[in-house]
Amino acid sequence: MKPETKPSMEELLREAGPLVHLDVLDNLLNQARARSLWPLTFGLACCAIELMATGAARFDMDRFGAGVFRPSARQADVMIVAGTISRKMGPVIQALWEQMPPPKWAIAFGGCTIDGGPFKYPNQYAIVEGADKIIPVDVYVPGCPPRPEALINGILKLEEKIKAGKRFQA
Repeated sequence: MKPETKPSMEELLREAGPLVHLDVLDNLLNQARARSLWPLTFGLACCAIELMATGAARFDMDRFGAGVFRPSARQADVMIVAGTISRKMGPVIQALWEQMPPPKWAIAFGGCTIDGGPFKYPNQYAIVEGADKIIPVDVYVPGCPPRPEALINGILKLEEKIKAGKRFQA
């Protein structure tokens, strides 16, 4: 039998890796941003009811770091567009988007928000056929109406995107 030899201190340190890990500041900030999302409080149609249900105690968005709904666009960093977007509401959504400080993200919540839903037909004039025609959308949550679990999944997808440093807008 061969006697066991103890590894040297250098070998142990090499196997353990660095004791202090230095990272790029942007990566650290993205980790913090992903865990402290502040959604804007507003809804346009029936999907807003599911949005409100997601913020209630049963689903509890606080455990994902997104439970603090902000009443002002100047305090929010995530816009969750929930519901049918009328042509009259389009400029209002755009103004709210421009009031949000960067970095900012958007979630399109529901079929009507994504592409007009059942209100989309040839030669219609009143409905915007997709939130991405007005603002840059980062995550799409399909459904009519989407369940609160779907919005939670969308928030988790957005958090992954933020941690990776990916975004469409500056």
